[in-house]
Amino acid sequence: MEEILFYAPASVGTLEEVRPPRVSIVVPTRNEARNLRHVLPHIPATVSEVILVDGHSVDDTIVEAQRLLPSIKVIKQVGKGKGDALRAGFAACTGEIIVMLDADGSADPREIPRFVEALLQGNDFAKGSRFLKDGGSDDITPMRRLGNAMLSSLVNFLFGTNFSDLCYGYNAFWKYCLDHVHRANLKMIEVPSFEYPRIHGQSNLRTFRDGWRVLQAIMKERMRYVTKTFGQT
Repeated sequence: MEEILFYAPASVGTLEEVRPPRVSIVVPTRNEARNLRHVLPHIPATVSEVILVDGHSVDDTIVEAQRLLPSIKVIKQVGKGKGDALRAGFAACTGEIIVMLDADGSADPREIPRFVEALLQGNDFAKGSRFLKDGGSDDITPMRRLGNAMLSSLVNFLFGTNFSDLCYGYNAFWKYCLDHVHRANLKMIEVPSFEYPRIHGQSNLRTFRDGWRVLQAIMKERMRYVTKTFGQT
């Protein structure tokens, strides 16, 4: 079969014909042994590597992951929290495209090609949205929906963006975007995605605690933006 070529996005600088991009999947886990069977087997075969970052699991998460996907790369998280796990996973990625995938069965791995295609069309960052046409959720509560809408509206007002679903964690981006999304004027697009309820176990999500953390991050970023733009604190 003839190899399909793609063009790197315009933000790289010049359009260059290169080989197909390698796709890396980062899967943070903590006690997800019972859920992995609903996730890992459904990752498309076109994915180049799957990196599991385990956050101090006390069940058979790592053993089960290696049984289901012998090629999986396992990183044992040193720090704590999902953000720390993602950063560790990103650092280990060798692919040009990175996809963030939850291990609890709430995100459908079969949507990965949709995110990759959005990047190949010239976007730098593809953000999943449950509120676009063909998206949805069987898990979001009225309180979480309201909080998400308020935070999305605040970010859109402060930064001139147009997010419909700020708090959804199913995202994909070119690796060069790391640490530059908020200040490099990268081209972002939302991709419809459907959220399912966690299959087994209890979510670590806490509506008010996590909402407050997001709000703090927004205001910190706003101050950074103001300082950079107007030279004031």
